[in-house]
Amino acid sequence: MILENTIRKASIVLRNNNISSHQLDAEIILSNIMGVTREFLITKENLIITKKLLEKYNHAIKRRIKKEPVAYIIGKKEFWSENFIVNRDTLVPRPETELLIYKIVSFFKDKKINILDIGTGSGCILLTLLKELRFSKGIGIDISAPAIKTAIVNSKKMGLFKRSKFKVFEMNKYQHGKYDLIVSNPPYISSKDLKNLSKDIRNFEPIIALNGGLDGLDLVKKVIYKSNKLLKKGGLLAIEIGNRQYLKVAHLLKQNGYREKGKELDYNNNVRCIISTKM
Repeated sequence: MILENTIRKASIVLRNNNISSHQLDAEIILSNIMGVTREFLITKENLIITKKLLEKYNHAIKRRIKKEPVAYIIGKKEFWSENFIVNRDTLVPRPETELLIYKIVSFFKDKKINILDIGTGSGCILLTLLKELRFSKGIGIDISAPAIKTAIVNSKKMGLFKRSKFKVFEMNKYQHGKYDLIVSNPPYISSKDLKNLSKDIRNFEPIIALNGGLDGLDLVKKVIYKSNKLLKKGGLLAIEIGNRQYLKVAHLLKQNGYREKGKELDYNNNVRCIISTKM
């Protein structure tokens, strides 16, 4: 089959299955299978697709029809201009989290700091910070052993293995070192709201990395309490939070001896991250 017709057919199938990004998804999946750029697909639309490649493509499209995220189908997700390896043991990195990176880098540019990333997942936050803060080092912890294995692979792929460590740890049991920066994107969705998530998220991404308990703040609270013991005086705590959680989290931080240094709004004007300093 001709490449152009292959993409068109897949796009129609996805559209008929209520995939809003049908054309983009069809192109990304095929370009990944072929090992070429999307631009290549556009310029080589008369190329003949082999039967073997077509079978792989059709299988991948069937996975997308079931609402499996494209990132899991192709095994990677772009974040801060890097392709991070992801799988169903890790959350898919989101553009909103890049806002946290921007804010942190502006505080620590050209400084040598020690970083702890709580609930590191694929390692995208810690590794991106180390990429930008080239004199720094850091540790990422996560309760999931498969997630930690993925983060280690990403650290090697980015040439940051020597400046990063990734360890399987329950947050409550971690008590090693003192840090200039503690960063976390903890689970912050309330248990009752999990059912409202899109099928892409609800059926495929790790629930343990999404479920924040009854009010969505169970893990946020634990990060704040744990940071009290691990953060240097004057150090920064940077947390990503959910919609309509700002006032409660700001109050918790104040109660625990933190002073707010900054916050970032997401693309819907919700406070997505708070950065505070230990008094």
